[in-house]
Amino acid sequence: MSNVPAELKYVDTHEWLRVEADGTVTIGITDHAQELLGDVVYVELPEVGANYAAGDTAGVVESVKAASDIYAPIAGEVVAINEELPNAPESANSDPYGEAWFFRVKPANPADLDGLLDAAGYAALIGA
Repeated sequence: MSNVPAELKYVDTHEWLRVEADGTVTIGITDHAQELLGDVVYVELPEVGANYAAGDTAGVVESVKAASDIYAPIAGEVVAINEELPNAPESANSDPYGEAWFFRVKPANPADLDGLLDAAGYAALIGA
């Protein structure tokens, strides 16, 4: 059964979001997503300074089973990437909510977070 931490926000494309104390938002893929993908072998991250609209492709994750786009769940500017992740893509499987965060954005409109799924909504979506 997938782990769905209560303190995070989610989107139906299986990214999670965590609002940091400075107002930036950390983004990664969910436990459910990594379970579907299987062993992650490659991660392509966006560039710092890139701006995305919600739903834009912001990266790629590849596993032994498939490749999948990573979407920007909210509009904003990428202010940081997890530079360790491309060197250890397997951490997306072992620690999807910790070491394996993908990138951090400065939201264009923080109110966009209000429309995202909470843990209960995401759990219902994936049947957890």
